Amino acid sequence: MGQPRTAVVTGASAGVGRATAIALAERGFDVALLARGRQGLDAAARDVEQRGRRALPIEVDVADARAVDAAATQIEDELGPIDVWVNDAMTTVFAWSWDVHPDEWKRATEVTYLGQVHGTLAALARMRPRDRGRIVNVGSALSYVGIPLQGPYCAAKFACRGFFESVRSELLHTKSNVTISMVHLPAVDTPQFDWCEDRLPNRPQPVAPIYEPDVAARAIVAAALDGRRSSVLGSWNRLVVAATKVAPGVLSHFVARTSVDGQQTDEPRHADRPANLWKPVDDDCDAGARGRFGDDAHGFLTPSFLRMLPSTATQLARAAGDTAREKFDVVVRRTTTGSG
Repeated sequence: MGQPRTAVVTGASAGVGRATAIALAERGFDVALLARGRQGLDAAARDVEQRGRRALPIEVDVADARAVDAAATQIEDELGPIDVWVNDAMTTVFAWSWDVHPDEWKRATEVTYLGQVHGTLAALARMRPRDRGRIVNVGSALSYVGIPLQGPYCAAKFACRGFFESVRSELLHTKSNVTISMVHLPAVDTPQFDWCEDRLPNRPQPVAPIYEPDVAARAIVAAALDGRRSSVLGSWNRLVVAATKVAPGVLSHFVARTSVDGQQTDEPRHADRPANLWKPVDDDCDAGARGRFGDDAHGFLTPSFLRMLPSTATQLARAAGDTAREKFDVVVRRTTTGSG
């Protein structure tokens, strides 16, 4: 691709998107910042400019395909040809699936999944005629395993992975020099746990092990620079993804046992806290890249996570027992009913 110079990051006002914009600026990119919150966008632009690069903050809802395409045109007019496009924008609802309203399922899907579709298509419309460029879509370990209380997010991330695989195969078939990559992230300490819609009794938290946004950003930038197909960040998450292939039943029972309590702190939920499902919450204040879990955001070697490993091993053994009983019950039912 040669020396890239213009990058686009969606969801750039906070969290992983914000950290990625900074990391790209530090690697010499001018950065277009796409998000909804004005204060967050302006602060992100200052972060990029402080690193000696040009910033172009654009208020846009990635659920709006026309708005995303118009933003791409503006970016090329003001910053030049787009070399890298990172799709990171997301939103979700923390709740039991049956407590999520149909319009909330639709909204979370439009932002988290269709936002990646819209960004990818806008990038391809400009990159394919030039036969160069790199797209990086941000996935998750939850692109491979669904966990309780995150139905909208898991469903959208599964869809993102299928979309990525299809587009990649099409680019390969046409022998395009445009690449598309996917970086699957672990739990990351971002502001999302304080502003995504939730109906849990206690405040939501990421499932350990937790990583800092800067770690995620480095993996995303590495994919943008070398065009690698995909990567899963974090050794624990690589084990989880492997388990979906070799022991999916055990993994399902394990997350059913551990992930409901594991996604909630001991603090009661604030009923009146703002949520960003329908409108940004960083219009009036800058949330930054990091959330409130920095003390525990040291990845696999976080002491609190290491202390959990004996309990984790016990829960895995119990999950294996649950799986065996489930299979036995299926055999009994088939024998009793004469089916199979």
